[in-house]
Amino acid sequence: MDKLTVAFGDYPHATGLDVPGYDVEPVEVRPIIGAYRRMIRDLEFDVCELAPVSYLMAVQAGVPLTAVPVFLNRRFHHGDVQCAANSGIRVPRDLEGRRVGVRAYTVSTGVWVRGILAEEYGVNVGAITWVVDDEDHIEGRAPANVERVTDGRSLGELLRAGEIDAAFSGNAGTGRAGAPRAGWTAAAEPESSSSRNGGDGPYPLFADAEVLGVDHYVRTGIYPLHSVVALRTELVERDPELPTRLYAALADAKRRQVAADPGWTAQKRFAKQAAQIDGDPAPYGIDRNEPTLAALVRYSREQGLLDADFPADPKALFAAGDYPDA
Repeated sequence: MDKLTVAFGDYPHATGLDVPGYDVEPVEVRPIIGAYRRMIRDLEFDVCELAPVSYLMAVQAGVPLTAVPVFLNRRFHHGDVQCAANSGIRVPRDLEGRRVGVRAYTVSTGVWVRGILAEEYGVNVGAITWVVDDEDHIEGRAPANVERVTDGRSLGELLRAGEIDAAFSGNAGTGRAGAPRAGWTAAAEPESSSSRNGGDGPYPLFADAEVLGVDHYVRTGIYPLHSVVALRTELVERDPELPTRLYAALADAKRRQVAADPGWTAQKRFAKQAAQIDGDPAPYGIDRNEPTLAALVRYSREQGLLDADFPADPKALFAAGDYPDA
């Protein structure tokens, strides 16, 4: 059988893959974000989880990758923006004219949050200076209002010092330092404070972020996705049935995991999101994810990361195959 190297994050619902005709060889890369660049730039793996925006940009750039509609990771985003103590930011439009930190301009969290800020709250995201401390997986699309940190300090340090007015948290910002590498999440997040009138630590832009995130999902059907499963196009050209087989194997792996752990207790965030949406926290397939995929392309276009003629049809984003909702 042919070997199939596979690089995924640490997801119980994506293990033990049985792809007919292939010997699946898992490759561990931690953090998995470190594999994205290696796949896009060097096609290092046969199958790799990718950030969805990076995948779309890679396709546009002619990188020989294609994908199946499996989205291993999802998150809500209203809680991702932290404001500096004494910044005076009280409502989303207060971000205009300010400096906001994000790991790299094209990270999916940044695209989702900018899209939500613009579409839901009327924020002119082009009037914000975006301060980055890492490079994009695909360079050359960041707008003129992006400023790179050059003195080696992390976004967390800049936020605590009040030299940026707000920043994304977690891997998209203050929860790490530098480029993806082993141990990068060891960087301490700035401590949050509930006060908007001072205090020692940053405070959230949205105090009721969880309620707002679920409300946005209920109203729009948009459930922000954070990964897509991509393959080297060469493999699909050689075996056009591979995308269907891979999708079926991933759907089966998720079914087995849910049967063993119906409450998603092995992944606390997924368990919480399952309760929030009252359903599957990691839905696969094109039809059931159409609002989310359409929003991702729309936001990426509006933010200058995709050309205006980039295909809007969600089916055009994936390899030809059979993808029943799973």
